[in-house]
Amino acid sequence: MFIFKDTWVLLCLLILPLAALLARVWKKESVFIFSSDDLLKDIKPTFRQRLRRLPLLLRIMALGFAIIALARPQSMLEGTKTTSEGVDIVLTLDTSTSMLAEDFRMAGRRVNRFEIVRQVVKEFIQKRKDDRIGMVAFAARAYTVCPLATDYAWINENLDRVSVGMIEDATAIGSAIASSSNRLRTSKTKSKVIILLTDGVSNAGTISPLVAAEAARALGIKIYAIGIGTKGPVPYPFRDAYGRTVYQNIPIDMDEDILKKISTLTGGRYYHATDTETLRKIYDDINRLEKSAIEHFGYREYSELFYYFLIPAIVILILEILLSNTILMKVP
Repeated sequence: MFIFKDTWVLLCLLILPLAALLARVWKKESVFIFSSDDLLKDIKPTFRQRLRRLPLLLRIMALGFAIIALARPQSMLEGTKTTSEGVDIVLTLDTSTSMLAEDFRMAGRRVNRFEIVRQVVKEFIQKRKDDRIGMVAFAARAYTVCPLATDYAWINENLDRVSVGMIEDATAIGSAIASSSNRLRTSKTKSKVIILLTDGVSNAGTISPLVAAEAARALGIKIYAIGIGTKGPVPYPFRDAYGRTVYQNIPIDMDEDILKKISTLTGGRYYHATDTETLRKIYDDINRLEKSAIEHFGYREYSELFYYFLIPAIVILILEILLSNTILMKVP
């Protein structure tokens, strides 16, 4: 497949006929004046005289080739178009500081809530095949980490960059749902899902969680809400005066009622996850969703072809300069 990267540059080709016309209009008259053309009428034009317009033609040709080269002609070495069935999913992750509570265990060691969420989300992404996945992180406000995509390696790279404290601290569940819904607003799939992972109470943002859920339902989006962590006092890390990490049991509230209402309102489901196995239960629900056809366009590599036009332009220009200053040189 042959394309031009900067197609608009080709409009400059329209200048070439005008340049040729202006060159003829501005042609200099000979400084030799004859009293009558009768002296020259029997003289036949020589071969050099017949080629007197060749330098102008060569210069216009060189300019034309140069313009085409500037438009960056390219050849697509590989292009693919595939149709598959999938679900559009936005993973909405709470990054408030309460997610640093260490009431989970993984591989025999104590880990904080966000670390276990990151691990389980990676496992979830790894099991996806044709689903498009986007990601939104939130605390006091919502932040789009990546739009909907099927490049799971790229999504995982973006997930690695998400951390607790990257956004000012608070929990804006309404803003998170609204931002996630906006990612799915133009989706054409039958199944559009938000997986909301949080451990707190909505205490920030200008949008009510229920109002945001109503908007999501109007867009045909289901919300699967997951409350992360155990109830009651949980171990939370602090730094003491000597820079050492110490733990204190502090209470962290979770508004399960609002999460249940959000899920029920949109036709989703609420989970309370106190361990990794509970988090993994959501996979089965996602896999049973009605799927719809999604077209994927993949373009692997482009080969630049500008030199096929730039080299002839340079050669023609050099030829024009040589001819204009040798056998086709004009005498004033």
